[in-house]
Amino acid sequence: MRIEKITERKKRFLDLLLLADEQEDMLDRYLERGEMFALFDPDLKSLCVLTDEGGGVCELKNLATYVEYQGQGYATRLLEHVFRHCQGKYSSMLVGTGENPRTLAFYERQGFVFSHCLKNFFTENYREPIVEAGVRLTDMICLKKSLRC
Repeated sequence: MRIEKITERKKRFLDLLLLADEQEDMLDRYLERGEMFALFDPDLKSLCVLTDEGGGVCELKNLATYVEYQGQGYATRLLEHVFRHCQGKYSSMLVGTGENPRTLAFYERQGFVFSHCLKNFFTENYREPIVEAGVRLTDMICLKKSLRC
């Protein structure tokens, strides 16, 4: 298993990126300014994009693992790498996600706690309804993790 920082041609991973953010023009808002990390074992399994939001805060904008590899620890390993990468550079990390209990539980296991809610985020910012686990997403749940030792 290896993790690489991707600096060029990030859109070649579009199929995987769209698993976590289903509208390409939303990806375009952060993809090029973000740092992308990809986990290979031996082929691509998971990736994420991290953006600098200023004031010592970074945001995990996209964390995706191919469906057939979910639940095998790849996203956890990738996040552990990203947390180490962020140590000393950022004081905290944000992540926004839908109201899917499974996804929220995953982030809570990684040390994230509830920060705030963006009402109607998904209905106001996406052309098509976003559905996860049979539930149409409306609000974005924002979580925060301290990166201080």
